[in-house]
Amino acid sequence: ACVRSNSNRAAISHLHRQLYGRLYPVLLINTDGSTIRLRYHEPKRILMLPLDSSTLPEAERKARLRRHFPSKPKAKKEETFEGIDLDTYKQFWKK
Repeated sequence: ACVRSNSNRAAISHLHRQLYGRLYPVLLINTDGSTIRLRYHEPKRILMLPLDSSTLPEAERKARLRRHFPSKPKAKKEETFEGIDLDTYKQFWKK
């Protein structure tokens, strides 16, 4: 059987290729802040390499962890009606 490689073959079935040739321009940011322009297989604007926390000083590592995982908000004290004089609002009550 003769295999014909023309435009009609792709219309009848799917394209027979493993990788697609289209590459997109992307800005790669290294951990030290330097940037490199490269071509990437997905359409993204910026790629950032992950920072290795084991190379950071202890104080900066803890500050970075505090920023990523902030502390839980403290419970607020509930208001009670014990300290309010209700006679001052007597004029607003309907009889």
